[in-house]
Amino acid sequence: MNTLQTADYIVFFIYFILVSFYGIYIYKRKKKAATSSKDFFLAEGSLTWWAIGASLIASNISAEHFIGMSGSGFALGLAISTYEWMAAATLIIVAVFIIPMYLKNKIFTMPQFLAARYNGTVSTIMAVIWLLVYVFVNLTSIIYLGALAISSIAPIDFEWCVAGLSVFSVIVTLGGMKVIGYTDVFQVLVLIIGGLVTTYLALTLLSEQFGFGKDIFKGLSILRKEAPDHFHMIFDKSSPHYKELPGLSVLIGGMLINNLAYWGCNQYIVQRALGADLKTARKGILFAAFLKMLVPVIAVLPGIAMYVMHHNGMFQKEMVDAAGTIKPDHAYPTLMNLLPAGLKGVAFAALTAAIVASLAGKANSISTIFSLDIYKKYFNENASERKLVLTGRWAVVIAMLIAAIVAPALKSLDQAYQFIQEYAGFFSPGVLAIFLLGMFWKKTTTAAGLAGAVLTVPISTVLKFLPSWTNGSFPDFPFLDRMTIAFFAIVIIMVTISLIKPKPAGDTHTIEMDTSLFKVTPGFIVGSVIICGVLAALYTVFW
Repeated sequence: MNTLQTADYIVFFIYFILVSFYGIYIYKRKKKAATSSKDFFLAEGSLTWWAIGASLIASNISAEHFIGMSGSGFALGLAISTYEWMAAATLIIVAVFIIPMYLKNKIFTMPQFLAARYNGTVSTIMAVIWLLVYVFVNLTSIIYLGALAISSIAPIDFEWCVAGLSVFSVIVTLGGMKVIGYTDVFQVLVLIIGGLVTTYLALTLLSEQFGFGKDIFKGLSILRKEAPDHFHMIFDKSSPHYKELPGLSVLIGGMLINNLAYWGCNQYIVQRALGADLKTARKGILFAAFLKMLVPVIAVLPGIAMYVMHHNGMFQKEMVDAAGTIKPDHAYPTLMNLLPAGLKGVAFAALTAAIVASLAGKANSISTIFSLDIYKKYFNENASERKLVLTGRWAVVIAMLIAAIVAPALKSLDQAYQFIQEYAGFFSPGVLAIFLLGMFWKKTTTAAGLAGAVLTVPISTVLKFLPSWTNGSFPDFPFLDRMTIAFFAIVIIMVTISLIKPKPAGDTHTIEMDTSLFKVTPGFIVGSVIICGVLAALYTVFW
């Protein structure tokens, strides 16, 4: 039942009080005499490597992982983990090749990079696109899934959950990036502990059902035995789930494009590292890569365990909606309701921590882009530092209000995680093409960048809907393959435009590249080798 005991409330309020007071402590301790927009938006120079790494993960992991990814684990199996494990490898690429380019050129926002490399038009188009995606896809889906989860495990109405999460997140965000970054360390610790508690419950419950007592290792072996089809990382075309995760595209195709765009060209991710020096930023990103490999343990395994238990007759009512349709996204909330008093409070706090941290990170990036790339550029060029910070805070409040109003419209979704990935993928191919060509090919012209910015959504839209418009005569590609096709189409278009009409001699839109910055420390190399070795072993075992 969706009830919390006194012990659960005590645990949750301890978490709430600790986060609140720690945030206030950080805000007062590191507050500067003069209000600085860079300090508010980037926490310039004040985040340590472990704060950067923890904040990256806290901003990334949210309800779509605990709820959505467990739901996909129930429906698809371990293969959904490829989003996390390939992200770990992608983070290494970002740390070596992309972050140095931003830091060398003193880039603070992604639109700022586009303005420096192309022009203000390209920058503004992408700024507007990012703001729309962050508000209507990211914030909205996180609030929806978070409210759904909390209302499933606590006696709180969905609408009140939406309101509570929005208000809590706004409070954290208004303190600026320093407060977000350091409270994220605490949030990550809570969400990992709470996630492991839920995974432990799932595996021991499974072990008990099969008569082995509370043996977590027996639970793991039962998973492999009872659901062998849920332990394949690579699907072939005969699989019913091929469209969601199409074969090798999860390694070298659309998944790589998706991850590079997300981790390397995404304001609310890259922002954590932009205020640090290169060495600190790289350490933080590598730390995040290690944490990323743990996510399937706390997000995917519980979903697979629920699949096995449901397949063996348990939780038949809990896993269906009012119409009797199986809803994979019910898996994680159902498990949390089984936790004993106290531990349920820990899991509840973990889920809330993940939601609030992620909302705060995205809201801060919305305020950064709006204040620096829209408001200052078009409405008040001479805005003071104090005015920029105030504008950013208002942007946070308004963005969260819009997302909270729109969130209930997502109730019709089945696997919310896949929805988020697919529709965010409409923008990723063009974004990545614009950034990579802008960074590493000097001949890329402003006209080419403008074409990439304008065409990314139309090309993705045509590829998605053309099969239905032509009654199936056009191939219905999996969305990861559509991302690959869109990416290469945009690259070809941009290269062609750049070659047909080269940059004029006086064009000053350039980005400095210093190849010496691509050199890394021995410690970074060792850490990267360990991560790549573990990933190779995982894909070999579960291919």
